[in-house]
Amino acid sequence: MLKFLPICILPILASCSTTQFAKTSDVFEVLTADLARADGSWAGVATISQRRNGVFLSLSAQAPAAGTFGMHLHAVGKCETPDFTSAGPHWNPDMKQHGHDNPMGAHDGDLPNVNAGADMKITLEYKLKDITLSGPTGLLDTDGSALVIHEKADDYKTDPSGNSGKRIICGVFRSGKRS
Repeated sequence: MLKFLPICILPILASCSTTQFAKTSDVFEVLTADLARADGSWAGVATISQRRNGVFLSLSAQAPAAGTFGMHLHAVGKCETPDFTSAGPHWNPDMKQHGHDNPMGAHDGDLPNVNAGADMKITLEYKLKDITLSGPTGLLDTDGSALVIHEKADDYKTDPSGNSGKRIICGVFRSGKRS
């Protein structure tokens, strides 16, 4: 009986490694941003990944309190304290107005609100629509880009920032590719 056990296990192991390879091969580029608060303390990690089926934002962060927070992609890859205004305006290559509920919007930097429960954890996996990472209207130009979390929920209509308040968490995206 023990002589046949390796023969039975080999096909199972081979299928596992094939499945793992297929998942990895579907990801073409990953951008990572370490998120920080205004005091410089660590707040989490955000990634943007170019996959075979689109561009995705993944977020794992720690909010300062339970609640709902606005979140946007910003045009400049800088997160200087104390207010993160160095991240510039929302990323808006098509020059639209802000907000998914605004008839003149939404611009590419508009993202959904995120919720933090009693444990203050924020997690998100979100497919970004109409986003490219490189090229003339790509997210990664010469100065990069940033993810900013604001102190209040975005109302999805007020231009330019959805009445989402101060910038409280920020992280810079840079390409993982090396030249």
